[in-house]
Amino acid sequence: MGDDSEWLKLPVDQKCEHKLWKARLSGYEEALKIFQKIKDEKSPEWSKFLGLIKKFVTDSNAVVQLKGLEAALVYVENAHVAGKTTGEVVSGVVSKVFNQPKAKAKELGIEICLMYIEIEKGEAVQEELLKGLDNKNPKIIVACIETLRKALSEFGSKIILLKPIIKVLPKLFESREKAVRDEAKLIAVEIYRWIRDALRPPLQNINSVQLKELEEEWVKLPTGAPKPSRFLRSQQELEAKLEQQQSAGGDAEGGGDDGDEVPQIDAYELLEAVEILSKLPKDFYDKIEAKKWQERKEALEAVEVLVKNPKLEAGDYADLVKALKKVVGKDTNVMLVALAAKCLTGLAVGLRKKFGQYAGHVVPTILEKFKEKKPQVVQALQEAIDAIFLTTTLQNISEDVLAVMDNKNPTIKQQTSLFIARSFRHCTASTLPKSLLKPFCAALLKHINDSAPEVRDAAFEALGTALKVVGEKAVNPFLADVDKLKLDKIKECSEKVELVHGKKAGLVADKKEFKPVPGRTTTSGAAGDKDTKDISAPKPGLLKKAPTAKAGGPPKKGKPAAPGGAGNTGTKNKKGLETKEIVEPELSMEVCEEKASVVLPPTCIQLLDSSNWKERLACMEEFQKAVELMDRTEMPCQALVRMLAKKPGWKETNFQVMQMKLHIVALIAQKGNFSKTSAQIVLDGLVDKIGDVKCGNNAKEAMTAIAEACMLPWTAEQVMSMAFSQKNPKNQSETLNWLSNAIKEFGFSVQQTLNILQQLAVAMGPNIKQHVKNLGIPIITVLGDSKNNVRAAALATVNAWAEQTGMKEWLEGEDLSEELKKENPFLRQELLGWLAEKLPTLRSTPTDLILCVPHLYSCLEDRNGDVRKKAQDALPFFMMHLGYEKMAKATGKLKPTSKDQVLAMLEKAKANMPAKPAAPAKATSKPMGGSAPAKFQPTSAPVEDSVSSTIEAKPDPRKAKAPGVSSKVKGIQGKKVPSKTSLKEDEDKSGPIFIIVSNGKEQRMKDEKGLKVLKWNFTTPRDEYIEQLKTQMSSCVAKWLQDEMFHSDFQHHNKALAVMVDHLESEKEGVIGCLDLILKWLTLRFFDTNTSVLMKALEYLKLLFTLLSEEEYHLTENEASSFIPYLILKVGEPKDVIRKDVRAILNRMCLVYPASKMFPFIMEGTKSKNSKQRAECLEELGCLVESYGMNVCQPTPGKALKEIAIHIGDRDNAVRNAALNTIVTVYNVHGDQVFKLIGNLSEKDMSMLEERIKRSAKRPSTAPMKQVEEKPQRMQNISSNANMLRKGPAEDMSSKLNQARSMSGHPEAAQMVRREFQLDLDEIENDNGTVRCEMPELVQHKLDDIFEPVLIPEPKIRAVSPHFDDMHSNTASTINFIISQVASGDINTSIQALTQLFQIESLAREASTGVLKDLMHGLITLMLDSRIEDLEEGQQVIRSVNLLVVKVLEKSDQTNILSALLVLLQDSLLATASSPKFSELVMKCLWRMVRLLPDTINSINLDRILLDIHIFMKVFPKEKLKQCKSEFPIRTLKTLLHTLCKLKGPKILDHLTMIDNKNESELEAHLCRMMKHSMDQSGSKSDKETEKGASRIDEKASKAKVNDFLAEIFKKIGSKENTKEGLAELYEYKKKYSDADIEPFLKNSSQFFQSYVERGLRVIEMEREGKGRIPTSTGISPQMEVTCVPTPTSTVSSIGNTNGEEVGPSVYLERLKILRQRCGLDNTKQDDRPPLTSLLSKPAIPPVASSTDMLHSKLSQLRESREQHQHSDLDSNQTHSAGTLTSSSSSTTNIDDLKKRLERIKSSRK
Repeated sequence: MGDDSEWLKLPVDQKCEHKLWKARLSGYEEALKIFQKIKDEKSPEWSKFLGLIKKFVTDSNAVVQLKGLEAALVYVENAHVAGKTTGEVVSGVVSKVFNQPKAKAKELGIEICLMYIEIEKGEAVQEELLKGLDNKNPKIIVACIETLRKALSEFGSKIILLKPIIKVLPKLFESREKAVRDEAKLIAVEIYRWIRDALRPPLQNINSVQLKELEEEWVKLPTGAPKPSRFLRSQQELEAKLEQQQSAGGDAEGGGDDGDEVPQIDAYELLEAVEILSKLPKDFYDKIEAKKWQERKEALEAVEVLVKNPKLEAGDYADLVKALKKVVGKDTNVMLVALAAKCLTGLAVGLRKKFGQYAGHVVPTILEKFKEKKPQVVQALQEAIDAIFLTTTLQNISEDVLAVMDNKNPTIKQQTSLFIARSFRHCTASTLPKSLLKPFCAALLKHINDSAPEVRDAAFEALGTALKVVGEKAVNPFLADVDKLKLDKIKECSEKVELVHGKKAGLVADKKEFKPVPGRTTTSGAAGDKDTKDISAPKPGLLKKAPTAKAGGPPKKGKPAAPGGAGNTGTKNKKGLETKEIVEPELSMEVCEEKASVVLPPTCIQLLDSSNWKERLACMEEFQKAVELMDRTEMPCQALVRMLAKKPGWKETNFQVMQMKLHIVALIAQKGNFSKTSAQIVLDGLVDKIGDVKCGNNAKEAMTAIAEACMLPWTAEQVMSMAFSQKNPKNQSETLNWLSNAIKEFGFSVQQTLNILQQLAVAMGPNIKQHVKNLGIPIITVLGDSKNNVRAAALATVNAWAEQTGMKEWLEGEDLSEELKKENPFLRQELLGWLAEKLPTLRSTPTDLILCVPHLYSCLEDRNGDVRKKAQDALPFFMMHLGYEKMAKATGKLKPTSKDQVLAMLEKAKANMPAKPAAPAKATSKPMGGSAPAKFQPTSAPVEDSVSSTIEAKPDPRKAKAPGVSSKVKGIQGKKVPSKTSLKEDEDKSGPIFIIVSNGKEQRMKDEKGLKVLKWNFTTPRDEYIEQLKTQMSSCVAKWLQDEMFHSDFQHHNKALAVMVDHLESEKEGVIGCLDLILKWLTLRFFDTNTSVLMKALEYLKLLFTLLSEEEYHLTENEASSFIPYLILKVGEPKDVIRKDVRAILNRMCLVYPASKMFPFIMEGTKSKNSKQRAECLEELGCLVESYGMNVCQPTPGKALKEIAIHIGDRDNAVRNAALNTIVTVYNVHGDQVFKLIGNLSEKDMSMLEERIKRSAKRPSTAPMKQVEEKPQRMQNISSNANMLRKGPAEDMSSKLNQARSMSGHPEAAQMVRREFQLDLDEIENDNGTVRCEMPELVQHKLDDIFEPVLIPEPKIRAVSPHFDDMHSNTASTINFIISQVASGDINTSIQALTQLFQIESLAREASTGVLKDLMHGLITLMLDSRIEDLEEGQQVIRSVNLLVVKVLEKSDQTNILSALLVLLQDSLLATASSPKFSELVMKCLWRMVRLLPDTINSINLDRILLDIHIFMKVFPKEKLKQCKSEFPIRTLKTLLHTLCKLKGPKILDHLTMIDNKNESELEAHLCRMMKHSMDQSGSKSDKETEKGASRIDEKASKAKVNDFLAEIFKKIGSKENTKEGLAELYEYKKKYSDADIEPFLKNSSQFFQSYVERGLRVIEMEREGKGRIPTSTGISPQMEVTCVPTPTSTVSSIGNTNGEEVGPSVYLERLKILRQRCGLDNTKQDDRPPLTSLLSKPAIPPVASSTDMLHSKLSQLRESREQHQHSDLDSNQTHSAGTLTSSSSSTTNIDDLKKRLERIKSSRK
């Protein structure tokens, strides 16, 4: 009892978790009571039990578990948060409840699962139940199946997903447990009840006995469609409403419900896809091409068996379809044709929509094969094309079908029409829009007049089907000219048609059966009912489409009042409509929501503003279904469109949702009583979306539907005002396009439309010029209307437009001639009269006017007298512009009798031909023949002047005659007469063609990067890319040029290119500003088929890139990526001349875009299927490597060469050769290293490569010259302003000097240079200034000396020109000349030039800090490059560069070089990828500069240097600097600062002026400490400022102690016994304290003693350091060897050699002096030696006069001294002084050592 009392006190949730079963039972009972009391489903009480529900159902005590299940069921039913427990609870039910023996537990478990489904968690429940089917316990399996069966029975197949259940059914039927099999049988019967025969295919392979049992059960099922008996929570409200409706009105809606519950599952979706491509016979493609028909049959039969699988796996069926198509189209055996057609049928049925991509390829072939008349073939073809149609859309194959409609074979025409009829049956009103219906109706109307009856019948059937699908309203406009008998035949066929979609698809047609709304009047006559319907829409018949040239009169054949009816009729109808039209009041949002909720599903309204686009899309789908099922009278249009406009409304971001939303608007407008109030709600959103690439068509469709409902004039007025109130030009243009098409579709019967167009012209002014073709020409068409008032209105509209636009746009192109071609007398007489009025006012016309002449001649012989008269009146004015000769020539195509009559008229007209109007002398002069009143003179000017110049950009002066004496200038033979007076159109064309828009290009790049516009990336240019480019060009390209650029005629493209060439030089800035757009437009031309355009485009590109190079412009990444790939496509053109031009352009592009970035584009071109393109790209890659070295290979040389090497095995010979040649080029540069880079090759490919390498090695000198002969195109016809192109395969003369000489009349042969050494690629590519420098006149002198080999490291710089000194007066010329040598391909010339540059102090000091930093970076990087080791002259290169570094350090402006080194050190320490060796060499350079400071301190800007040090210390504080792996950086900095303090003293603190916040600077504090410390040591400031170049020791020891220490050392040196020890200590001391000053101890000694100490120190240095630097035969890594200045522990400065030798001959001389001293020989001119201190602190600078010959002579002296030494008494040679250096044995050793080293020097030079 004690325990009971404890748990009884616990709260409910703790009881539920108690270990005692009684406690848990009590807890569950109490929880059940609590659950039943809670009324609010969102009460917080529910959340307390959220984590316990699983324990309720999984309790280990069976009795307690039952109570827990009851409580859990109530919880799931009532708790709002119950859905969160679905997975764990259902899983617990499956595993812990379904295995219980008690039936009650199982029932409760099933009910819990069903309740979860009811609360919208069906998928999670089904997932857990399906998992339970894999359980080993058969009880659990049976219970899971039973649960699924009950769920399906109650909720239906829409809620329970059948596919996963059906998938496991066969496995369940195979179970060993009878209970499982029986339950599987029950669920199979239940599934069949819902989806019927769709279940048969998946179960076709189960046991036949079981299948038979199932069949017996299936037969017993009722035939009616099943309905769910239980609904989801979200559907229960709808269920209640349906029950109320049924109880109130009986089963009125029952039929609709039955129809709505058709099986939703497609058997196809339930099948497993079969992969057949791999199962095709291996020899299928051989057999299908076999000559024996039996073999072809075998191949087809194999395919037929495979395609019988009802569902095929997706794959690449292109080859198979191509093979079958070939059999259908070309096989002569009709049996095989039928068999191939069956195979195509099987593929289409098995693949469904996945076959759609192949449909366009086979449809024309099948249709044309209908010429076969054998029934079995025709049937097979019909089945094939019908199956294929279901895989695609009618829109996709419309062009192919329409093309076949014109076939002359009647059988083909018949079968095509029948196919169209069958296709229409699958369409609905929404999938068969007017845009698609129009061309089909036009083609079918031709067939109903065909001579063959079977063709006529098929056409009637197709038209009848269309009528049934979309209704009379949509089809009637196309049947306006069809007589009554044929129209009745079409209607008769329509009544017989049964549509695939049944009643739904025919809604548009059926809506005509609705009776008029009571209270509305009807008109009398045959069209009464129709008129009433239209009024109720409200849609007056006046707006229906109709031919404009139809005769007037009363309404005919039951159609509405004639579109061309009299004005009174139109006005009367309009007035009546306005009187009867009921304006719908604007409803509030609450009312709209209430009305919408009645007709829309609740979920639909809830998900309208969901944040998940998929939910919004599903909502739109439900919305559309609901609208399609609504009756017109019950559709609340305003409420529905307000729901659509509800947030996010027209700001919807997902295009799929927006497309469906716009489509629903169109449906509402078509199906409902759509008012202007509703229209105003949506029109603004439609206009906003009309310019959208993806949604624009849907917006236009909706606007058309609204125009039908609310009248076009009102809609057009609203739409135009909205479009032009915003600033989006795309929306404006697309709105005008829509209006143009709408006018064509609705007809011109309403004069208000013409009034709108007149007002539009006035409102837009000259800007309406661009819409002449879309909107203006259709107005011309109305001139053919039979009603005078309509024609008068049209003529007034045309004049209003022409007044704004001028005549040029009207006369250009073929549009006007096409109108004149129509045999409509009204149109012809009105148009000719209009031209007769306008042509005399023009001074010139476009050349397209000649196109009207043949039709003019036809009018001269027209049957209508008015037409003939108007033609005769216009004839002189045509002749005035075209000339008599052209007019006479045009009669050549006339019949002889007609020709004579026309020529007679021409002669008559020639006599009466008026003169062209003269240029107006005054602004007030009235134009001749002008019809505009004087007050409109300025406005009417464009009418006369706009055509004053033809489209030709460069008129030929030879085509014009000079004006005569008369003031009236008469054009001879229609040629242009040049006029000095600039007319308006001339001014338009005389302006700039490219308008500079500030930041325009940058903004376009941002837009493309931000995906605001389409990225310029396509296989073939689609319309949206072209439209986008036009839009982008509209703001920065002259309108008239843009018209030419985007004209449909290629000749206009040529004219545009000619204009662009003319303006290239004069509009450089504009060209560069629009360069991205120009390049994109040129890529479009690459896809043209016209060769002349392509040639002109390439010619323009050559000039363009030459200009860009001269302007030092660099292509942006955006420009390059949108142009280069398309240019590379053209390198594979079959025409040689095009390929040459493309290669030349690629050549020039390297001047404005880095070759390393070009490389990947060209590499991508090697992957083309075009073998010519692959070969040319590989050849171009070889040229890049040859010209720029391996650094150009991207991403790495290894990867690039591996890609190139793949093509060695190409099947095309040219590709193989190009690949081999490219790799051989690399081999010539890098030798055997190429084999490591290309990796493993096949034996065949490797043998080919090795053979090619051998062949190339046999002709080293002739091969390059042969290339020049074989590939002359690289440098042919290149103008002088482009002579700095990069070297191609045929041009090895890289230097500008050689090019200049060759142009100056010195045609020496090109010197072929080797490419062992490449300059820094980045420097070359990014510094166009280096490439473009102009050559001075001096280069015309003989300069052969510079081509002679220069031995490096010979210090003497050979004079590069006999007159080089003369150049010093002109710094610019000197720099240009030297840079031209630096660019030389010869390494010696380049090094010489750089050294020469820094020999001239005036030039060297010009180098800025940035330049010096880049130069030093490049030189040090070059010295550290490991690849130099592999070069033949690598060691010489390093020595030469080392010498050059020393020159740069000494000769440059000391402030600039010191600053550059500090910045370089800072960058190298910051860079993680930087080599430690790099930083080390930079520091050595700084040490070198520190040694020079005593001599250069007065020329240095200390303020700037201290600022650089301050920045360095800011980036690298003392703590951070100490963390460096090496101590050298901090030592370097301290040494520099110490030296500056020592040299400037306290004044150093006065040079901190450039540092902000000096107090915060670590530098100032450091200087102060150093100064204090220095003052403490020296005692006075004056001591620090004496002896300017001297060095002092910075040690903590006192000066006295230092002096004592040095005195002790020199004492040892002076004694015979301790000489060697003293010298060694001095060497060690000097090494440790590099700045130690030993001058005071030497200055009082003799010259001999000084020389003795000097030589002794050198000997010790050689002994200790020299041996470690002697090269081995394998070579030493240059990174470890190169030292441009001595290391911090070195005493003797060395201009480092990689092998330890000194570069300067003076150093060798000093060594020889030491040897001579030891051998007892005299050394002359000792007084000329430099003091020891300078030798210890400065490198030996080689004298200018020394040479390699001197080295050879010194070597011979060395041999002599060696021989003398061997035969002389060594003791006698040691009497010179107490300073004898060493014993004879050690001397011998050193001499042997030196001899070996010097011998190696000699041998290496040979």
